[in-house]
Amino acid sequence: MAKKKVSSKPNPPKLHSLKGMRDIMGDEYYNYQGFFEKAQEVAIYYGFNPIELPILEYEDIFTSSVGIGTDIIDKEMYKLKPPRSRDKIAMRPEGTAGSMRAYIEHGMRSLPQPVMLYYYGPFFRHDKPQRGRLRELRQFGLEIMGTDKSIADALIIQATVLILKEAGAQDLIVEVNSIGDKECRPVYIRELTSYYKKHIADLCPNCKDRIKTNPLRLLDCKEEECQEIKEGAPDSVSFLDPECKKHFKEVLEYLEEMNVPYQINKNLVRGLSYYTRTVFEVKVEKETEDSDIENNDEDKKADTIENKKDFSEGLAIAGGGRYDYLAKAMGHKKDIPSVGVSIGVDRIVMSSWYKKLSPRIVKKPKIYFIKLGLEAKLKSLNIIEILRQAKIPLVQSITKDSIGAQLAIAEKLKIPYTIIFGQKEAMDNSVIVRDMKNRSQKTINIEDLQKYIKTLK
Repeated sequence: MAKKKVSSKPNPPKLHSLKGMRDIMGDEYYNYQGFFEKAQEVAIYYGFNPIELPILEYEDIFTSSVGIGTDIIDKEMYKLKPPRSRDKIAMRPEGTAGSMRAYIEHGMRSLPQPVMLYYYGPFFRHDKPQRGRLRELRQFGLEIMGTDKSIADALIIQATVLILKEAGAQDLIVEVNSIGDKECRPVYIRELTSYYKKHIADLCPNCKDRIKTNPLRLLDCKEEECQEIKEGAPDSVSFLDPECKKHFKEVLEYLEEMNVPYQINKNLVRGLSYYTRTVFEVKVEKETEDSDIENNDEDKKADTIENKKDFSEGLAIAGGGRYDYLAKAMGHKKDIPSVGVSIGVDRIVMSSWYKKLSPRIVKKPKIYFIKLGLEAKLKSLNIIEILRQAKIPLVQSITKDSIGAQLAIAEKLKIPYTIIFGQKEAMDNSVIVRDMKNRSQKTINIEDLQKYIKTLK
């Protein structure tokens, strides 16, 4: 029997993006850019300075700070092994640990305190993709490092709420809690663990593990069988010592003074181990049902997001808190009291309430530039530069030669004016400016073009 011939040809590349990752283009690209510019504007006015963090960090930057027993470390972090290296590398799953690493590495303790930073960019978690929750996610973050004052907590919350309102969010609510510090939290954790052990037979498998590894995360569980148990759990506020009570009371007073709507959520703990004292989430009410992104074969089928339903009621679009012990957990000699927030940009841009903010650099073109013949094309780039210097954007075709085809494109794109530049105009050093609405046109010398175009409405 003849042997089956095995093809030596490699499999063709998969011409689609990975599950949970996607291309951002066209108007959606500008929607993201517009949000970043607005968030950056608020941050700058509140005294924050920019930092751009590397996408790759040493893995232990996150394992030492985010904490064992968290989903990010146990299930979701992308880990890499560089060639010819024993280093363990991770793609950043969040921004706070990297910000603290930068603070320590660059000696920011010697700067006037506190240091206030903002950042924006992609982060990576191997989570189950849903609308607004992707594996390559975009976040805008604010960090205040080097102070334990309650006003820092309030400032972070206030700036976050203002950014979201500027983006179009209404009916915002801040859910806030205090989970205490290293002095009073151990007593609370013992009480919480004891309570949950009484109900261990009824817990989901994950919570049975969390009792041993990270008891606070019991309150973060979303499984149905754990909800009734969670409602009866002891609350952390009842176990706060006088200093933590004072700090929490001051934060609430600041929120009341700034008219920030809030409610105390006794089960709010946030998912990361480095949080202490204040924790909070900002939610938008009155949204519709959340929806998973269905993709049964991630190697064959690209993600589709645009047609999914909107988000569930009360979905968190920002969250953060105080992380006074993070620096020491990362190996620094001293604690650096700090507070921060991360804002989920994907959830905002995909929401029905988003204003679709336009970046400042993007202007709607009002000129379609038509070039006819080789001589005109040779000189056309000089005209484009004249318009650019006057901050007049345009649309053009570099392949079409027919005036009819180019006018048809201008008509389809609803561009109000066209500049026609042909052989005669190239010789005369002029252009024809045509009003696409009334079909009138006028010949203008190139040296007068900037001035004339600015007079057009």
